[in-house]
Amino acid sequence: MTEGRYTRRGVLATLCAATAAGCLGAPQATDSDPPEVEEDVDIDWEPPMDTSPLAAEVTPTVLVENLEIPWDIAVAPTGELFVTERTGRVVRFAADDVSGVVEPENAIDAGSLEPGADDQPWWVEGGEGGTLGVAVHPEFPDESYVYVYYTVSVEGGKRNQVVRYDADAESPGDTREIVVDGIPAAKIHNGGRISFGPDGDLWVLTGDAGEPGRSGDPRSLGGKVLRVTPEGDPSPANPDLEAGDPRVFTYGHRNPQGIVWLPDGTPVASEHGPAGRDEVNVLYPGGNYGWDEVRDGDEGGEYGSYANHDEHVPPIVNTGPGTSWAPSGALFYTGDAVPEWRNRMLVGGLFSQQLHVLTLTPNRGAYPLPSDGHGTRFDADWMDDSFAVADHTVLENELGRIRHVEQGPDGELYAVTSNRDGRATDGFPTERDDVLVRLDAE
Repeated sequence: MTEGRYTRRGVLATLCAATAAGCLGAPQATDSDPPEVEEDVDIDWEPPMDTSPLAAEVTPTVLVENLEIPWDIAVAPTGELFVTERTGRVVRFAADDVSGVVEPENAIDAGSLEPGADDQPWWVEGGEGGTLGVAVHPEFPDESYVYVYYTVSVEGGKRNQVVRYDADAESPGDTREIVVDGIPAAKIHNGGRISFGPDGDLWVLTGDAGEPGRSGDPRSLGGKVLRVTPEGDPSPANPDLEAGDPRVFTYGHRNPQGIVWLPDGTPVASEHGPAGRDEVNVLYPGGNYGWDEVRDGDEGGEYGSYANHDEHVPPIVNTGPGTSWAPSGALFYTGDAVPEWRNRMLVGGLFSQQLHVLTLTPNRGAYPLPSDGHGTRFDADWMDDSFAVADHTVLENELGRIRHVEQGPDGELYAVTSNRDGRATDGFPTERDDVLVRLDAE
């Protein structure tokens, strides 16, 4: 892979739609060979600039309560919801009923606080591990596989793996097939999000498991975005990283936990930073996202030192030191149930205990950002200039720690909380925590 300064202006014009051949590309040029600059970019979706995200009046309706640290939601085409609990369980919510699907073999029990507990130990027994991500096969229910990312106990320690089960089998646990194994695990930074992209590939987000050196090594599965087929083979569309694992799409990540695709197929990920410095990144094939070489803040003052390290991809959002969202699950919302949020990226905030509604505007100047006098704008000169971003926050301390938000087949919005993991504040966990909710517009 040729490494050089990443220049992003006009990159949307060069990205291949993921729904076509699974081809996502961006110019990778040296300083002496800059990519072509396109000032005017045609896109097939337009950010909703005529209204503020804050104009939406949304009320959470509790569907299921007293869950044990739910981590992910996967919505099947049938409308069924599959939800993971970090204590080692996958459940199905359908027709107002909750039923168990599977308890993954050898999954650690992360432990959880009791509902209404007022202690804040910060760490539950399993740290940040447990039963984490869940995804359903794109052709569900014809292919009735449910994929689960979870932490297992092994001789000498732990590791993370992705396994799939036949959810409609008489005994789903007996249908277990390992899809990706050998992902590093630890008390911290286990990543865990899995999701099928519009190309039909399974994307797997992994953390550095507490060892930053793994992230920059393309041979390791730690600190990566992996892209594999539904059977776990490397995607044919992956970049050719010299001496790297062929399943690696991007590397240099700390602890990514959210991934979305824009309507043109562009992948965008949210990621936990150190002591603040949380990020949102456009994912370019073969890109190195700089952990931990340029994100420690030792150079470059407030935001780190991307400007001094041309080979690393800068973010479209960096919250700066001391400002933490603790961003987790994310969604690019395309429904009509909450029209003010349509064509915006929603990111669950754990530390911030709110939902972040991000407006992404291509090429910074192509569209104006919402001018409602609120929100935070990200468009510093050193950032990836493919987008400017405005962040508006909603539902502050209404649900506590929002772990993930997901869209249903009819555009409805769902969210799960993470209030029994020992880190919630401001009156959480409540006696009903943790909860699965639907976000209803008034």
